[in-house]
Amino acid sequence: MTATKRIVECVPNFSEGRDSAKMEKIIDCFRGQSGVKLLDYSHDTDHNRMVITAIGSPEAMATTVVEAIGTAVREIDLTTHQGQHPRMGAADVVPFIPISNMSMDEAISLAKTVAEKAAKKFKLPMYLYEKAASAPHRENLADVRKGQFEGLAEKMKDPLWKPDFGPDIPHPTAGATIIGARNFLVAYNVNLHSNNLEVARAIAKKVRYIGGGLRFCKAMGVDLKEKNMVQVSMNLTDFTRTSVYQAFEIVKMEAARYGISVAGSEIIGLLPLGVLVDTANYYLGIEDFTIDRVLEYRMLE
Repeated sequence: MTATKRIVECVPNFSEGRDSAKMEKIIDCFRGQSGVKLLDYSHDTDHNRMVITAIGSPEAMATTVVEAIGTAVREIDLTTHQGQHPRMGAADVVPFIPISNMSMDEAISLAKTVAEKAAKKFKLPMYLYEKAASAPHRENLADVRKGQFEGLAEKMKDPLWKPDFGPDIPHPTAGATIIGARNFLVAYNVNLHSNNLEVARAIAKKVRYIGGGLRFCKAMGVDLKEKNMVQVSMNLTDFTRTSVYQAFEIVKMEAARYGISVAGSEIIGLLPLGVLVDTANYYLGIEDFTIDRVLEYRMLE
């Protein structure tokens, strides 16, 4: 892909993180596609969720994502799905992020095109969110997903929550999909040496914006049963103004109030090099350290 081409990133989240055969079928939609490059995929059994990261031309990405949504609709049954992560659909959230030679308006148009095609093809309700939202109350992902799959049928009876595309009732096994356009987001989780979920939830409340915490941070407490520990799971919606190191330090500080230490942290998907530069700058105190001082970055110029 040359610099003159339009490039969009898509980071779809699917409600399956345990059945490898089902996950592979979804991932295969992104493999070997002309005009699309699969960059990364990861899954978590406690969350029971998979995240894929891909880039490509808008046209090729639209075709690929519609196919992936259809595969998720066929393979995932939310009536039997259990996991720690909130979910409303089999193909739960599908964000498009403009990367190169592409405006946010074009990403919004792409989201609407994919939503309309998938809704018609799979008889699947589709909600537009973030920059593509059709109303202010639909911008925030948490608000759209509130009630999850189990509460979706009742929620859709409210005219305020009529889907943007597709039927006015949930798909019986795939629920509904939330699709839109947004800026780059960093999915960052901090694990704690504790199995007390209430403590993780209390810390999440302190770090997230609606609880009085960091402006561009969304957070929740998660029980990692397989690891016998809990996690503060965060989305940093603007890493240039709410940094990863800020989120980490606040979680660590709040955990210390309960006599709990940090076990480690993880990044879900990919992240910009700038995140690592900011973190290195903070912890190492390097004077005048910028991305231009990174060898690999200069080699790519």
